[in-house]
Order: sequence, then C-alpha cells, then structure tokens
Amino acid sequence: MSDEHWYEDETGPMVRPYTVTRGRTRPDGRHSIDLMSRVTALEADGPAAALDHARTSLLDLIRRGPRPVVELAADADLPLTVVRVLLGDLAEAGLIRVDPPRRVLSSGPAADPALLKEIVARLREI
Repeated sequence: MSDEHWYEDETGPMVRPYTVTRGRTRPDGRHSIDLMSRVTALEADGPAAALDHARTSLLDLIRRGPRPVVELAADADLPLTVVRVLLGDLAEAGLIRVDPPRRVLSSGPAADPALLKEIVARLREI
C-alpha cells in the first residue's frame, strides 16, 4: 500500500471531505462544472508541486486522458461535490480545461419518446 494513500477501504476517509475542500461546497471562480463536462489536462508552465495530495491525485487521473467529471469522481472514489471543488481549483491554476458537455441532438433515436419510456421502464426494474 502506498504511503500517499489517504483513503482506507475499511475505515473510510482519513481526511474529511470538508477539510480537503477547505469548507467549500462549490467551485470558486468562473468555471461551470456539470456532471458530463469533459476535463482535459493542460501543459502547465510551472510545476504543480504546490498542490496537496488530493489535487495531485485528481490531476494524475486527468492526465491519463480526457474524461467526464462523473467518471473522475468514480475513479477518485470521492463525492461529486468534492471533485467539483477540486476541479475548480485545478482550472483556476491553469492545470486543466473543463469543457461543457456536448449537446444531444433533439432528433434521431435518442429523442424517440417510445425508446425513452422503455429505458425508464427497464431502469425501474433494476
């Protein structure tokens, strides 16, 4: 097990989420971070050495390839609110880019009301 691991599977987080986010529940700044926003790592001019462990770990996940916020939260095993705050910090530092989710066209099979009703029915069965 790594010395940098700050989450224990048996006991839960060793650092409370509000500590990691410094008590914030929303990202600072001008960044709108939706569940399906796509996050991409940027080449930074300066080192990211000033980041704490949580932000560094999240940045390492992002550097593996662009992905939606919801996937990052699942992979980081952190609450979505915490991930949004951390992403806002990384975006303010110029280390990542957060792109809005792609728009879904309002025509085609995805917009078929019968298909959507079928999906809802199957989800309710689960």
